[in-house]
Amino acid sequence: MLRLWYGGTFDPVHCGHLAIARAAADAFGVPVTLAPAADPPHRAVPGASAHHRARMLDVAAAGDRRLRVDRRELERSGPSWTIDTLRELRVLHGGDAPLALLLGADSFRSLPQWHQWREILSLAHLVVASRGDEPVDRGLPPELAAATEGRWCDSPAALAAGAGGRILPLRQPLHPQSASAVRAAIAAGDPGWQGMVPPAVAGYILRHGLYGAGQGAHGVTGT
Repeated sequence: MLRLWYGGTFDPVHCGHLAIARAAADAFGVPVTLAPAADPPHRAVPGASAHHRARMLDVAAAGDRRLRVDRRELERSGPSWTIDTLRELRVLHGGDAPLALLLGADSFRSLPQWHQWREILSLAHLVVASRGDEPVDRGLPPELAAATEGRWCDSPAALAAGAGGRILPLRQPLHPQSASAVRAAIAAGDPGWQGMVPPAVAGYILRHGLYGAGQGAHGVTGT
């Protein structure tokens, strides 16, 4: 059975994240594992602690059999490298088990900035979620275009038939949400941010005062 792994900071998890995960779960007929990163070495320190980011994933995934949450990256000391997680999963599941890394189009285009990024393609398939109708293989950095040439496919069965090395575009409706937009809206006191995240996640953010929520215009605090 193919295993789908969706890593990220999830700072916070929003409706766009969940739409990608559910679209992948439905396309492949398997659950998606959501794995919050600890302290990503290639980007700014998250706005919420690892504990809170993982708990927000818990409440977002609650009751949906298509979604699971895995904390292994939070329990690992040192930088949170995706390549280390894939190596660990290979040891756990074996070298021949089909494994796919789910990521958005923007993350895919930034792949050459990742630690030991070329080895990722030898350890797992990639499932790349498109932004609406925009082809995910358009306008790639030259080194990424060269590394991915000949690896593209359009059949979920092709991924289930091999351990890794293939890339499948996941077409889905465009979702405008982003974690940075959610954080910016909270900081600006714009209540519209609550429509960008699941209601249970909005409640969690307000109860714990994350990203400055519960201050000023919100008038809600909690611990």
